[in-house]
Amino acid sequence: MGRDIIVYVCLLALSGLQFIQAYSSGEGRGLMARLLIVAGVQALIAVLFFMRLRSERRSLVVFVATFVLFVLATMQYGWPDSFRQLVGVPFANAPR
Repeated sequence: MGRDIIVYVCLLALSGLQFIQAYSSGEGRGLMARLLIVAGVQALIAVLFFMRLRSERRSLVVFVATFVLFVLATMQYGWPDSFRQLVGVPFANAPR
């Protein structure tokens, strides 16, 4: 139980770090990159400790990671269509 509390406190500290970074003077891609890195570390800690993947076989961890990346990649497939619905088909009103 002690290790779970330590991990939970670390996750809270990382959340606080994200809050501080979000309201700091940083802007643009640098800020987004820092926030994504911290979010990735948080997700990794949560998956490894709270889902108990740290003690599982390496093949299961690789399968879960591959499956999650596949799902995220396939979710990105719909973005161009959503953008087209928002702004219309490119060159639809172009002179012929």
